[in-house]
Amino acid sequence: MNVPVNTGSADGLRGKSILVTGGGSGIGLGVADLLARSGAHVTIVGRTEEKLAAAAASITAEHGGSVTCHAADVTVEEQVEQAVAAATAITGRLDGAVACAGGNETIAPVTQIDVDAWRRTVELNVTGTMLTLKHSARELVRGGGGSFVAISSIASSNTHRWFGAYGVSKSGVDHLVQLAADELGASNVRANCIRPGLTRTDLVTVITDGGPLLEDYQECTPLPRIGEPEDIARLARFLLGDESTWITGQVINVDGGQMLRRGPDFTSLLEQVYGADGLRGVVAP
Repeated sequence: MNVPVNTGSADGLRGKSILVTGGGSGIGLGVADLLARSGAHVTIVGRTEEKLAAAAASITAEHGGSVTCHAADVTVEEQVEQAVAAATAITGRLDGAVACAGGNETIAPVTQIDVDAWRRTVELNVTGTMLTLKHSARELVRGGGGSFVAISSIASSNTHRWFGAYGVSKSGVDHLVQLAADELGASNVRANCIRPGLTRTDLVTVITDGGPLLEDYQECTPLPRIGEPEDIARLARFLLGDESTWITGQVINVDGGQMLRRGPDFTSLLEQVYGADGLRGVVAP
């Protein structure tokens, strides 16, 4: 089978339509910003219309570009389907999707995890990514191919004690992406996953503002600076673009090398809440 080799660069994203969930803040916003600067038509998706509008305005005010907002909850299938349709309608096809929406409600010892919080976290991280994949992949297949990128976490490969459902669910994201890559290659659809390390966003200011937690992260990271959203965005852009057309099924760490060592030690923070005995699993009768 003769497959055309595309030797383009990031400019190859110009004019392409790309969906970004979780695009209103953090890594998702960083990805959307870089894609818009690269000439893509970006549709950012999140639950809050006002937050999305502010994010879109911040991108276009600084760099220009084409950014469209679509409010949707990625755990609700009908809303995801509508978001994908909106992104597709811009050019008549969908060329790529980035599943950034995610989070965690279960910072606690395994003996004290709230079951409802566990379910919400798994629903957001795993089911939300699955629904984004399910409906974006349909359009990518119809269009003759494209690229799906999911944002996972170093917590899926290196245990993060007391993170509950987060690392478990991100491991599910990793496997889902590899499954999609295996199934969809026949339709020229690629699927890859990015595992960020500690990255500067509003959700982790308790760490990045300094103190024992940040020092521990730096001790465990060969390149000991804090990651920036653009560090993740650059790899997402590469995986969406023309230079990666023979790359699929990969799970790639962007973490300063932390995966070579260990996950962070949250003892200094969580011992204040659960006590030393609680952190080793003791629960009062």
